Amino acid sequence: MKTQYDKYFGKLRKIWTERISGSLIVIALSALSTLGSLTSCRHKYLDFEEVPMTELDVVFDWSKAPDATPESMAVYFYDTQTRSEVQALRYDFPNKSGGEIKLPFSNYSAIALNSDNTHWAHFRNSDDIDNFEIYTNESSHLPTSGLAIKSIPRAKDAEDEVIVETPEMFWTARRDSLSLSPGDKRKTFTFYPEEGVCHYKVIVRNISNFSSIEGSAIDATLSGMSGGFLHGSKQPTDSKCTLPFYLIKDEDTETLHGEFLTFGESPVTHNPHKLALYIIMSDGKRNLYSYDVASQIYNAPDPKHVNIIVDGLSLPTPVPESGGLNPSVSDWDSIDIDIQM
Repeated sequence: MKTQYDKYFGKLRKIWTERISGSLIVIALSALSTLGSLTSCRHKYLDFEEVPMTELDVVFDWSKAPDATPESMAVYFYDTQTRSEVQALRYDFPNKSGGEIKLPFSNYSAIALNSDNTHWAHFRNSDDIDNFEIYTNESSHLPTSGLAIKSIPRAKDAEDEVIVETPEMFWTARRDSLSLSPGDKRKTFTFYPEEGVCHYKVIVRNISNFSSIEGSAIDATLSGMSGGFLHGSKQPTDSKCTLPFYLIKDEDTETLHGEFLTFGESPVTHNPHKLALYIIMSDGKRNLYSYDVASQIYNAPDPKHVNIIVDGLSLPTPVPESGGLNPSVSDWDSIDIDIQM
């Protein structure tokens, strides 16, 4: 037997189907395939006849991420009382502080995340709060050399991993147990967003023949990393992907160094992790050096801020230009090196 809430949400679903427009930012998450269009949207209240609602003040408290700089935020409310066909209601805020909304009487869980700077992101399972995932595109080329992914050799034991783009910064929060009933006074619902990404830094030092490295940067990859992040559980997905990034040459210290963002490592399985360096020498020689860096990732004091250090890299002496070497992209020398910790 249908309750009054089922009837109300049934009417809402029908009204939303007929009346949703670009200026109304309340949609079913099941219809959401991307957040790229969010930045141009503005929030307006729901005010439909026969649907009882209450006013709610939404507040974003940034004490867990004091340096956060989002320009807009979105909140997805999941009805946990009726579990109606409308899986979630979304409200947008053109700021990072919050605002006033109207919400139908029911019980809710909710997810908040920034809705700006999401051009790089994709989303799936958005109708399930526990499996609402953010992930990135598959990569087609290395970032510095532009070499096609399909043409390069891979680190040992990472040959079958998909190479995906690194994420950019995002912030996320979850709240549960919001109850809105007839007769309730106006309520305030506060979210505490925090960073969803992990910061990784790689340094390669004590390099022989450093000056013979071609260009100002080299390509690199890190295998065994998670390919997505679950907003509801605040954890990386249990997947195994390779991330491409680049290392800049520091001529003064003769080191290679780079920083990039990740979703982190799977919380279920400690995957193998291989750091691969794609180094092109001044004579055109191409060398792939791979290192097992799993222990540095597993033993990082802060899994949200991981430092990977390679101490010692012996590069070959370049062949004189008269040698006439001009290798194709398939002519790589692969060297697998054990790091002594």
